[in-house]
Amino acid sequence: MIYYHLYAITLAFFLDLLIGDPPNWPHPVKWIGSLINKLDGAFNSGRSKKRKGLFMLLIVLLIVLVVTSMTVYLAYRVHPFAGIVWEALVISTTIAQKSLKQAGMDVYEPLHTQDMAQARVKLSYIVGRDTADLDEAEIVRGTVETVAENTSDGITAPLFWAAIGGAPLAMMYRAINTCDSIVGYKNDKYGDFGWASAKLDDIVNWIPSRLTGFLMLLGSISGHHGWRRRWTILFQDAKKHPSPNSGWCEVGVAALLGVQLGGRNVYKGVVSNRARMGVSIVPLEAIHIQKTITIMHRASFLFLLMLWLGGLIYAITNSWI
Repeated sequence: MIYYHLYAITLAFFLDLLIGDPPNWPHPVKWIGSLINKLDGAFNSGRSKKRKGLFMLLIVLLIVLVVTSMTVYLAYRVHPFAGIVWEALVISTTIAQKSLKQAGMDVYEPLHTQDMAQARVKLSYIVGRDTADLDEAEIVRGTVETVAENTSDGITAPLFWAAIGGAPLAMMYRAINTCDSIVGYKNDKYGDFGWASAKLDDIVNWIPSRLTGFLMLLGSISGHHGWRRRWTILFQDAKKHPSPNSGWCEVGVAALLGVQLGGRNVYKGVVSNRARMGVSIVPLEAIHIQKTITIMHRASFLFLLMLWLGGLIYAITNSWI
């Protein structure tokens, strides 16, 4: 059965890489988001918001697990090939390699032609910070940080959970991540209600984010820093990020590119100063967006190979028992 999952994961990987998420196609994440919004409106009021937020999260995860498990089970009952194809289609909706590349290139292309106004608009679609007054270096930084961080959140983490539990766990991961993106804010409205979603998102991303950061460095021979220096930067600076996980991918990219990430961000007029990560050897330029996309692709492919290696080791080990 483990090989069925790996076949489905591999097919899903390349389906997403080639087709992505066509805007007019139905998408489970949109349905999950609608469910979360309805439960948010129903439960996020009055007292005991932490308990209500946990209850909301459990409802979402239970529905996603049951629906996904039933459809995958029925597909495999029809035929193993049907099961692999259906599971691949489901898993492909949880990953976003093509979409992430497109988001980065949507910012790169106007930057390349010096259309700063359009670059700021495109960046505003993928970041929460204010973009109206950003110069080229800050536009590049925002884009690089987004692509780097989402290499784990949007690609390798769902693949990791798919390898453990197939499409049901991949979809559960995406549901957790969607809950966090909708209610996991540290503000008056969601500080308590979104607490469980934010904490669980940190937990399920803990291993994948670190593996992804490691693979970023392992997959690149050239770079502005030497081999040992890159690893030193990664382990020293990853913990500076306010998120327990995002820093591993962002610093991995910074160490390879020889740039510095982090710094001053503005959110709805409020200044937020984040720790600077990485050692700056070269200034941030538009070309670094393309290079970050290359790092993303390389790390994602290595992650897929790592899953196959793990499956092979598992099969060999069980044949000896």
